[in-house]
Amino acid sequence: MSKLLGTVVTERLDVKTTILLSFGFFGSSLVWSIYNAYVPILLAGFVDSSFWIGMIMSVDNFFGVIFQPLFGKLSDNTRTRYGRRLPYLFICMPICALLFVFVPYMPSLWSMMLVVILFTFTMSIWRTPAVSLMPDLIPGKFQSQANGIVNLMGGIAAIIAFAGGGALYGLGGISLPFLVGAILLIGAMAVVFFFVREPKLPDDIETTESDSEFNAIKNIRKSNVKLDKKEKKSLILILCAIFFWFAGYNAVETFFSLYATTTMGVTAGQASMMLSVFALFFVGFAIPAGIIGAKFGRRKTILIGLVGMTALFTPLMFQSSPLLVGGLLMGAGMFWSCVNINSLPMIVRISGPMKVGVFIGYYYLFSFSSQLVTTPIYGFIHDLVGNYYSLFVYAAITFVLAFICLFFVKHGEENSVSSSDDGSNSGEKDEPNASDLNTNWGCSYCDSENSGDDFECGGCGSRRKAHDQ
Repeated sequence: MSKLLGTVVTERLDVKTTILLSFGFFGSSLVWSIYNAYVPILLAGFVDSSFWIGMIMSVDNFFGVIFQPLFGKLSDNTRTRYGRRLPYLFICMPICALLFVFVPYMPSLWSMMLVVILFTFTMSIWRTPAVSLMPDLIPGKFQSQANGIVNLMGGIAAIIAFAGGGALYGLGGISLPFLVGAILLIGAMAVVFFFVREPKLPDDIETTESDSEFNAIKNIRKSNVKLDKKEKKSLILILCAIFFWFAGYNAVETFFSLYATTTMGVTAGQASMMLSVFALFFVGFAIPAGIIGAKFGRRKTILIGLVGMTALFTPLMFQSSPLLVGGLLMGAGMFWSCVNINSLPMIVRISGPMKVGVFIGYYYLFSFSSQLVTTPIYGFIHDLVGNYYSLFVYAAITFVLAFICLFFVKHGEENSVSSSDDGSNSGEKDEPNASDLNTNWGCSYCDSENSGDDFECGGCGSRRKAHDQ
């Protein structure tokens, strides 16, 4: 075990730890699914305008854009006896559960808006710290597989919310799904509280540590604050790709029911069931997508996913039938797993171990910003062309733009060496030469010894540089 970061370098993914830390994301996905399913129904009892219902439902996206990057950065710099992420969960999850129970009991629009705003704001405080637990606790080379498990847990939560929520609604009305959802949220927090322990970080280390070790820690922190020009370029390109592919995905998710009811003549319930096929195949392929990304490369796996999504959406631009759409959505769900599961680990890989929270905040900044703008943009396009076949033209264009952005990314893999780097940016090469990879190397930040094929220090998690010899 590393004395500095408390992580264990293993040759296989710690599945048990991954499942346990996933309960934070499980709780978040559960209550958000219930919220999105039933809050519009509650709002419809107070307002007739779909526009205003949509605006109120977008509050969480506004808060996601503004506050999730902020609290991600704050959690990076938080130091408590319980760690830097967990305090946000332990304080905010019970508050969210309490507010969630009150949502269906509000007697007026203004009181409901107050509770909704408080709930969504509190959720935005702990979501990024909860997601940051995975890269904090799981070594980099296993993060694609781990992210597959995390998303699998989130998908299971959504299925429980939709299927179980519908049954509870029939038994006790609209308030019962909120009550049971709040109880399960507290249960998820209890799992994290009793079974998840964060790794030690600089301010957690006892005063008996040597001065040289403290100096090493300071160097680790400094080494991960700034990115070089090529890393910044890759980060910007990945974030732009995330923006574009979420623009296409969220447009389809939002307008699919209208597409299905107008072009195929199915009911809204049948349209929802068709879209659930996509979600089921996404969940089912989450872990394989992570394994494929780890074996063949995250970037390649995402590019294949984008090509597959575009290819499967192309026939829907011209004709549609329930059988055809259902079959294509099965494949699209698997290709979407390839994209979604491997994107966050690429962001985390660039961030370094001390800046995980703020970089995950960047991820949510771009994904939530995409959700804010894509719906009105496609709505405007539909008003111009007058049919919903254009939905898949729009989605395909966004996937192509995402492909172009990701194609030029050079960072984000675990074992990548930038052979094209000539050192012009900083006066020395950012990565070691290929000829150096057969020899053991010592980390210049914490003095840990590592094998030649390791690209990440087992002691501190920092990336191997050219001067680590």
